[in-house]
Amino acid sequence: MAPYDAFLLVSFGGPEGPDDVLPFLRNVTAGRGVPPERLAEVAEHYQLFGGVSPINGQCRDLLDAVGKEFAARGIGLPLYWGNRNWQPYLADTVGRMAADGIGRALAFVTSPYSSYSSCRQYLGDIERARAAAGPAAPQVDKIRQYFSHPGFVQSFVSAAAVALQSLAPFVPGEIDLVFTAHSIPAWMADASGPAGGAYPAQLAEVARLVAEGVGATRPWRLAYSSRSGPPAQPWLAPDINDLLVELAAAGSAGVVAVPIGFISDHMEVKFDLDVQAAQTASALGLPFARAATPGTDPRFVAMIADLVAERMSGAPRQALGDLDPGMDSCPADCCGGAAAGRPRPQAAR
Repeated sequence: MAPYDAFLLVSFGGPEGPDDVLPFLRNVTAGRGVPPERLAEVAEHYQLFGGVSPINGQCRDLLDAVGKEFAARGIGLPLYWGNRNWQPYLADTVGRMAADGIGRALAFVTSPYSSYSSCRQYLGDIERARAAAGPAAPQVDKIRQYFSHPGFVQSFVSAAAVALQSLAPFVPGEIDLVFTAHSIPAWMADASGPAGGAYPAQLAEVARLVAEGVGATRPWRLAYSSRSGPPAQPWLAPDINDLLVELAAAGSAGVVAVPIGFISDHMEVKFDLDVQAAQTASALGLPFARAATPGTDPRFVAMIADLVAERMSGAPRQALGDLDPGMDSCPADCCGGAAAGRPRPQAAR
């Protein structure tokens, strides 16, 4: 097995104060021609939370938990963290790793699925960061997709069960499960290559596994949030708010939203679900609850150590369901690589 001498957490990044919000959004949308009024509109979402995205704090908590898990399991890798769009920037972190003499690192990306923005784009970020670090830059190998790992799925099973129990005393009928994820452009979901069409298929598989895990008897639904492209560009649907309207019209007794697209409470969870979707449900008179994301659930943290052990010592792959658990090395045309020049989503976490 390949020797590794560091662990690198790679994430999206987010503002940590009101003055950071617009510069962060400009980083996210650089080169995409997003009008200033749209950035100002999105900035208001952050200002509802004091101008702070939860994602950086969650990365710190996750790194702390991973460090403790590594220590307990005898995994002696130093931990690093770099973001795509805000401090600590990935390029700065890789430069520090080079200065520290790191030769080869394993990178864990905070998105478990296959798509251009959740996989291929991060691979490009890593390579640009390595190029900026120069000849001393470490080799960085991305850990495979982990959507079907038991530690990921089971954390959502428990969270969904808790949310269902919280709503049950107030709902005189069976509760509908709605699984949610970040929408992406239709072209991205259908992109050519080995992982073409994988994103919605992987989400549906996780939804099925979680629904079975909680013993759901009603058909579950998959919905999306955070659509941010031009109106003429098709994105994955239905939107969570549209689906809530549909379910209410069909006589739903109540809804639990399970945000399987996210490993922690990103802004899309805090605003799009906890604010927008909750307001939609309230206006419809529809009881609504949101399941927790994995965060630092011990099963999820242990999963990260499991994935590291796969690559360091050849430990068996763990995966639930019927889909391939992912590749250790992505080919150039994977996850929409051939379509990388097309317009990208304007989402901001």
